[in-house]
Amino acid sequence: MAARVAARYPTRFLRHYVRGKIASDPLYGAVFERLRDTRDPILDVGCGAGFLALYLRERGMTVHIRGIDHDGAKIEIARRVGDESVSFETGDARDAGEWSGTVLMLDLLHYFDSVQQRQMLESAAAHATTVIVRDAINDGSLRYRLTYAQESLARAIGWLKAERLHFATRESIVAPFAGFEAEVLPLWGRTPFNNYLFVFRRPT
Repeated sequence: MAARVAARYPTRFLRHYVRGKIASDPLYGAVFERLRDTRDPILDVGCGAGFLALYLRERGMTVHIRGIDHDGAKIEIARRVGDESVSFETGDARDAGEWSGTVLMLDLLHYFDSVQQRQMLESAAAHATTVIVRDAINDGSLRYRLTYAQESLARAIGWLKAERLHFATRESIVAPFAGFEAEVLPLWGRTPFNNYLFVFRRPT
């Protein structure tokens, strides 16, 4: 699966990176398992170069997927390797708009301050049916400190174009979803990072 997705990318570096990322990060399989039966369209906020969308297509998901990211270079790559069944656009995650289906915010929130995080989560809670968040949480642990160090390095070398790093607490992520069915679990796999998966489903 990782090799098939990676083969679409245009450079050796990207093919190596994508293959390693999908093979080692439990995020991809976890998202697929929680969405495999959905008929709702999916909005991937902060989609980067489109790794997840292509992975979901390889797993047989056919619902419409829209990806949005502020990094125009990554969006151009996503468009190049994708197809007409997935739409990618350059834009600000804070302006993703109302979305009535599934919203994904994966490894995204920590690039925004606490006020912006709350606004984004509250908007998703107001409109979406399912919201999936994956992010490292600020709990003072060694894993948290290692995560912060890695993200700082990624910013320094230019791989991530972000103005700031501000990791949320578990409580601040959960708070806007009062009344939702919630699933919260560690999702760091074999990595040293302090990642957790949050799945919020609006009750039927």
